[in-house]
Amino acid sequence: MPSLAKQAPVYYSDDSYTRLNEYINTTNHSNIFILVDSNTHENCLSYFMQQLSTDKSIEVIEMEADEENKHIETCTGIWNVLQELDADRKSLLINLGGGVVTDLGGFVACTYKRGITYINVPTTLLSMVDASVGGKTGVDLGSLKNQIGVISQPEMVLIDTKYLETLASQEMRSGLAEILKHGLIANRTYWEKATNLQELTLEDLHDLILESVKIKTAIVEEDPKEKGLRKTLNFGHTLGHAIESYLLFHESKSRILHGEAVAAGMIMAAYISNKLTGLSNEDFAIISEKILDLYPKVPIEDSDFKEIIELLKFDKKNTHGNIYFVLLKDIGTPVIDCKVPDNVLKDALNYYISL
Repeated sequence: MPSLAKQAPVYYSDDSYTRLNEYINTTNHSNIFILVDSNTHENCLSYFMQQLSTDKSIEVIEMEADEENKHIETCTGIWNVLQELDADRKSLLINLGGGVVTDLGGFVACTYKRGITYINVPTTLLSMVDASVGGKTGVDLGSLKNQIGVISQPEMVLIDTKYLETLASQEMRSGLAEILKHGLIANRTYWEKATNLQELTLEDLHDLILESVKIKTAIVEEDPKEKGLRKTLNFGHTLGHAIESYLLFHESKSRILHGEAVAAGMIMAAYISNKLTGLSNEDFAIISEKILDLYPKVPIEDSDFKEIIELLKFDKKNTHGNIYFVLLKDIGTPVIDCKVPDNVLKDALNYYISL
């Protein structure tokens, strides 16, 4: 597998399948497995198989879709299937799906027999610009997102925007949140380009995806183990993850998508940045306005605050009992390792529900 410091190569569109077929036919893998979920099995697998040009036998393994299945029990099921199908250390696992499939499939691959080769083929906008790139793999621990996992690079990542034709508009908006985040932490011009889209066409998205992957790749290569710069990729995620986890596992609450939670988290992080790190009133207002134009309000109330804030202590950036946020000085200028007083957290939540 590529070293941790070197991001796996990312290939686009037709070139991606040329590279994949060259790789498969010039390597001596004993078995090839494709991991899909119930959605990608139905909507993406047939097209993907048509792009392959190999005489090697291929086995398909299916998992249930959605975040609630991103747990160690699902991994155990897949490990058992791999064992039953005689997968050895020279096997190849191709993860065809969204962020749940690429995160979980990567974790399965790098832990099965202490590591087999894997390739990510993201099928959602979110996984194309975020989950499949960067080498983070893992599963949730109960309601807590991504608590178990390792950093391990795939052999390659293949991006084909044709898969986006199968996505609902809500799923497209979910992925756009990560594109907006990349603009906020890295590039004002890119942020403005992403927020000025009249509609999400595949042609518009192609260039945005390319630039988004470049932004994340540059960050990951400089800081593969998240000691400093890579922490900036968590902008909006600290409160966003807490809200997502809270809503996901409360039966009386409505489930939301990851990008919707991050969008809410970015508004709150912008509020906190305005109070603590000097983000201007103008930029704060622009961030709130643009994100609210694109995303529905997340259904939280002040009675939810205590449990949401309690979940913050499980954020992976925390050390020594301290909760750390990524904030902004300006659009394109992030600040890491920021401590935020509880009263400011509550004010940020109150600001959001008042919108």
